[in-house]
Amino acid sequence: LTIYIFTFVIGLPSNLLAFYALLVKVRHKPTPIDILLLNLTISDILLLIFLPFKMVEAASGMQWPLPKFLCPLTSFIYFGSIYISSLFLMAISVERYLGVAFPIKYKLRRRPAYAIAASVFFWVVACSHCSIVYIVQYKDNSSSSPANTPGACYDNFTPIQLRVLLPARLELGIVLFLVPSLLTSFCYCGFMWAVVSSPHISREKKRGAVGLVAATLAVFIICFTPYNVSHVVGFFQRANPAWRDKALLLSTFNASLDPIIFYFSSSAVQHSCCKFL
Repeated sequence: LTIYIFTFVIGLPSNLLAFYALLVKVRHKPTPIDILLLNLTISDILLLIFLPFKMVEAASGMQWPLPKFLCPLTSFIYFGSIYISSLFLMAISVERYLGVAFPIKYKLRRRPAYAIAASVFFWVVACSHCSIVYIVQYKDNSSSSPANTPGACYDNFTPIQLRVLLPARLELGIVLFLVPSLLTSFCYCGFMWAVVSSPHISREKKRGAVGLVAATLAVFIICFTPYNVSHVVGFFQRANPAWRDKALLLSTFNASLDPIIFYFSSSAVQHSCCKFL
């Protein structure tokens, strides 16, 4: 409950401020990076809107006192935000890398429409994968199913549910976490090398580049890695790891760390933050 409250109190104002700044920027003069950051902000805000439901669950001793239909919906938003963030962080790293590695070619071919198309694709891919929440929730509707007993919400799965859920989690971890994290690491290594070795880039911009890379890698390492490792462990153990809930809790910090990425990625967010302060 403490982590949920901290994330909500810190994450909601900072994400709303970033959303306002990016929305004004996109309406005035859209660029691919601003479109990607705006979608990342929307994903975080959706998570934060539904986070009070998780607070109620935590305050009720991890029981679900709310209407039953909110359980799969909250889980869908919660898990979907993790993987949508992973995909958009990957896209931002690719955009940054292309901008410094191939500045002339990329500037000539850069179009906001490409970022919009990529954004739609990422939302469809992440949401379709996370629909496993609804499939598993209603896979075994027998009265003996712990996941369908009063008070339980997407937990204590039956063997029938686990046979569907565990392979799906492994596929989620590989496609929507491992591939984006490897591509992000590759792009930011090239990005940092190009920025640091360039004599034409100011020291201030180099510090901003270091901050961007550090914040992004922190999100992947702290927020996403433990949770996705639990998918691999659970697949081979054929059961939920006992520490999975703790790993999942770390992913909540994503909504608080993303605004740091917004700050280092967009001058519009920087100006809005300074003006607000």
